[in-house]
Amino acid sequence: MTQAEIKLCSLLLCEHFGEIVEKVGTQLIRMGGQTLWMISQNTSMSLDQVRKALCVLIQHNLVTFQQQKRGLVEYEAQCSRTLRILRYPRYIYTAKTLYSDTGELIVEELLLNGRMTMSAVVKKVADRLTETMEDGKTMDYSEVSATFTCLADTHFVQRCPSPSESSESAETQPPPTPTLAFNEKDMYAVPKLNLIGKGKRKHSDNAKEDGDRGGKRSRQDPESEEPLADSGIYWQVNIDRFHQHFRDQAIVSAVANRMDQTSSEIVRTMLRMSEVTTSSNAPYTQPLSSNEIFRLLPAGYNVSKQILDQYLTLLSDDPLEFVGKSGESGGGMYVINLHKGLASLATATLESIVQER
Repeated sequence: MTQAEIKLCSLLLCEHFGEIVEKVGTQLIRMGGQTLWMISQNTSMSLDQVRKALCVLIQHNLVTFQQQKRGLVEYEAQCSRTLRILRYPRYIYTAKTLYSDTGELIVEELLLNGRMTMSAVVKKVADRLTETMEDGKTMDYSEVSATFTCLADTHFVQRCPSPSESSESAETQPPPTPTLAFNEKDMYAVPKLNLIGKGKRKHSDNAKEDGDRGGKRSRQDPESEEPLADSGIYWQVNIDRFHQHFRDQAIVSAVANRMDQTSSEIVRTMLRMSEVTTSSNAPYTQPLSSNEIFRLLPAGYNVSKQILDQYLTLLSDDPLEFVGKSGESGGGMYVINLHKGLASLATATLESIVQER
């Protein structure tokens, strides 16, 4: 990393987490992977302070850990992840645009806390939304849960890696580090929660009375003391998915500027069809047939199948190659050339800068 990037990471850590966390984080960024004792010696901080700082950094996915061959645990800073803090406002605004205020607050809570259970997020967001509503109105937990499910279905939030069953089993000598497993099958699977209730206001005329009644009710109701179904299942914001969304927006905008609005809507439909099935690092999307694209086009455009095929032919013949043809079945198979499209956008940006100079 350059000195400017290290300085920026240091300032971001200090602003968001304080001087102690900033000192530990900057030490790891400058020196690379280090053990707990080495960090303590190099920063002149107590082991307890270093432990707490590392807990904060791990909670926010800014530091990873692994066990060395000699059995010691080494911690390593994620510099690129630290720089992503600058984009937090953009992630939150995007969630607001796509999923209204509820989606905005869900993403904001996850970014502020690093990782949380779904039940904790739902309750916190419902309380915050209730605070902004008129007197007598409250936000139902079920509405927040539905938005959370939508965010998971579209991969904007994902489960955190969890300790594997082998590391959780009883052993005479526990391992220095837990073995974290990342099950791709359940990465976006929302647990079935029976969250019944509404958001609560912090400041109200009958807050004390409501709190007393709630306290009595919780003591009398044995179900309230039962552990929730999602205990131990933590969620985090999927930053790569947001970057994928920004990339798709840039491609759609470039097609609209180069051709017309109908062409950009066709490309937008293709990207939307493959947004969940295509990896963020894939060079191109999954092949889509002309018939599939036609069925999912917005009804307001009134584009016939013949006109759609003409547009797809024009897009695939364009020198910038945003769209490529990969086969003839299903009326023609088409893909979005993601890497070529981004390379064309980068080239156009550089050329415009040179022309302005």
